[in-house]
Parts: sequence; C-alpha cells; structure tokens
Amino acid sequence: MNVVIKVNDEIKEKMIEYYKDKKRDKVIPYVIFQAQEEDTVITMYESGKVMFQGTSADVDAAMWGVALENSKEKQEENKKSFTKYYNCSSVGSDEVGTGDYFGPIVVTATYVKKEDIERLEKLGVGDSKKLTDEKIKKITPELVKIVKYRSVILTNKEYNEKYTKEINMNKIKAILHNKVLYQLMMEEKPIIDYIIVDEFAREKRYYEYLDGISNIQKNITFMTKAEDKNLAVASASVISRYIFLREFDKIADSIHIPLPKGAGKDVDSIGEEIVEKYGEEKLKDIAKLNFKNTDRILHTMIF
Repeated sequence: MNVVIKVNDEIKEKMIEYYKDKKRDKVIPYVIFQAQEEDTVITMYESGKVMFQGTSADVDAAMWGVALENSKEKQEENKKSFTKYYNCSSVGSDEVGTGDYFGPIVVTATYVKKEDIERLEKLGVGDSKKLTDEKIKKITPELVKIVKYRSVILTNKEYNEKYTKEINMNKIKAILHNKVLYQLMMEEKPIIDYIIVDEFAREKRYYEYLDGISNIQKNITFMTKAEDKNLAVASASVISRYIFLREFDKIADSIHIPLPKGAGKDVDSIGEEIVEKYGEEKLKDIAKLNFKNTDRILHTMIF
C-alpha cells in the first residue's frame, strides 16, 4: 500500500525529528530522508511530499494527516468527536519498547472507570511519550492504586526467538495486546463503554495477525493517537513505560554499561563496546537483532 501526503514546514520539521533514529543510511536524489517504521518505509521529498509504503502505510500517514488539521475550528471539532471516548468507562492498551534496540517490549491493558477520570487528570496521566521518565516514575505508584491493569514483558531474547519474516513486529504486538486485553476482560469483568487500542494496524489486519489463537478479544475500537483521546490507553502507556524503565535499568546494571534508549548512532557505539566485552552472543539476550543497528555494530567490529 502506498500513501502520499503533502506537509507544511512545521510538520516537516516534526517528522525529521521523529524519524531521526529510524533513518536509512542510503542517499537518494531529491529526498530529504528515508526511514523505516516497522512495516512502513517513509520517504520525504524536497517538494514537501511524503510517501508511506507498506502494510500499515495508511495508519502511519494518518498520524501526520491529523497533525496537518491544526486550525482551531478543526481542533474543536476533533475534540468534540472524541469526547465520548474520553468521558467513559473503558479498557485500553498500549505498548512501549518497539523502537528501542535495547530493552524489552512491554504491553499493558488498563481499566479506567468514568468516576476516576478526574483523579487521573489531577495525577497528570497522559501519553507517556509526552511525560518525562521522572514524572512517570513519580505518578505510576499512585496510578496503579486507581486502575486495574495487566502487563506482559517480552524480553529481547524471546523477541529474537519469535521474530521471522512471517512473524513481524506488528504481529508480535497484536498477540501481546490481545493477551493482556483478554486477560483483563476475563479476570476483572469490567463494565465498560469501549475497548480501545492505539492503532498500529488496520482492524482487519490486526485480527489476521491473531489467526490460530484460541482466546481472542473482540469488539475493539481502533484509533490513532489514542493516548490523547482515552485515559485507559494513556494509563496503559504510562504503566508500560514505567515497567520498561525498570527492566531497562536491570539490563544496564547486569552488564555494567550505561545503555542509551532508541536506535540511534549512540546505540551503535555502545553495542560495539558490549560485543568487545561480552562477545557477539550477548546481543541475542539484550538487543533486537533485526534492527539495522546490528549490521552496523558487527560490520564495524574487527574480529
């Protein structure tokens, strides 16, 4: 699937910043950058056009399409349309760690009651990507006293064992989201208006990823930027990040080397240090081997 959008200078700068750690190395004429976001290849041209290519191209493009609709009137219209998903009792799920070379993937589902929304707002719950790690560490112990939740941690060793051409990142994410959602719904039996998932794949594709799994959670509402539109998803985002930070620090402590987050060039230099100290096999336990960082780390090493 190919999707092309036109972006203004403001959105262009935001995209350059967002994809800076996901850029491909190759240089293409008239192209500002080319990056890969899981199943989608993003190409930004000097003309201001951006092409999204891949299974989830429409989802990734939609994120920036929403960003372009930045008039006050449009913002008010969007706010009203999503009020029903905000002021409600709901279950939501979100994940972290999928863009980090080091550190696990953590997926959490939370149950937020309508009457607890004001408490969560006062606590400062929101999209974890917009909160500092210090803020997340501060509010999560209080957050988990208010909401019911279920989390699953997929270590990088487990990720490397599961990841193949047939089992890509989005399939892994779908399986993990389904696992925590189904568990929470079955065990807590919450009375809710909606089950919401931050959309990383179209609904049809999401359920295709779950083919062969016996216990599947149905009646899900999929939406982009769901962390900003629903507090259950936002709470799931915060709790997932809190767990990710805890597990990330455990890995760094175990190898006695400070680890950078993300997948940028600073990750490569630390990866080389790890290989020098512990050998190539160590990456299988603490890194996502399918990331381009692995090639860069190993190709620059002299054995």
